[in-house]
Amino acid sequence: MEETPLVSVIMPAYNSANFIAEAIQSVLQQSYLYWELLIIDDSSEDSTVQIIEKFILADPRIQLFQNKTNHGAGVSRNIGIKAAQGSFIAFLDADDLWLTKKLEIQLEFMKSHDLDMTFSSYYLINESGHELHKKIQALPILTYKKLLKSNYVGNLTGIYKVEKLGKIYSPTLRKRQDWALWLSILKRVESTKGIIEPLAKYRIRENSISNNKSSLLKYNYLIYREFLKYNKLKSLVKMGVFLKEHFFVKKKQEVSK
Repeated sequence: MEETPLVSVIMPAYNSANFIAEAIQSVLQQSYLYWELLIIDDSSEDSTVQIIEKFILADPRIQLFQNKTNHGAGVSRNIGIKAAQGSFIAFLDADDLWLTKKLEIQLEFMKSHDLDMTFSSYYLINESGHELHKKIQALPILTYKKLLKSNYVGNLTGIYKVEKLGKIYSPTLRKRQDWALWLSILKRVESTKGIIEPLAKYRIRENSISNNKSSLLKYNYLIYREFLKYNKLKSLVKMGVFLKEHFFVKKKQEVSK
């Protein structure tokens, strides 16, 4: 009989008291039951930890790790990845949500298409959780070359197979480290398939790091310059390609629901 694979779900959290209960519930409600949820609290100053502890008492599949000082999402995710016991690693931030059959659909898709990594489309919701009637459409085929131009993987939908790829970690950049992780993976697998069906909900927050576009430009550059080790000229050229891709090509992936 084929063994049911364990999925390790990595959830960094920082001052997430307003959202994390709903995020955890979306994991608890998965139709696929064989998972572990590793929550890494990044030195929250609100009641995030107390909320997590209540869930731990009710379900032993949930674990909590606590950073003594704030390190950022990349470091926190790496702590979770290091502790993960699963054959697959998936990611969900503390303010985002999964749809009920997310893991079930994704694992079956990976099995049927013999994939070591995949991702999916996802819906957009506002800070209050109301749907914006928009979705980000996953590319049916994603190559390393395409991913170099812009990040086409919604981190809340991405999953990779540890048994085949080993554990792959994020760089310690404060921002865009998720893009770097998927670049590392795509460089190994060369290409993968996206699931067109939306499997998650991404919460757009007014004051979030990811919503600060001007600040992100610096970190996009650092992906090319520091993570990929391109020289200054090549990094600047790649940034030009990125800006063109982001504003004139990638925008087409956002469609009405």
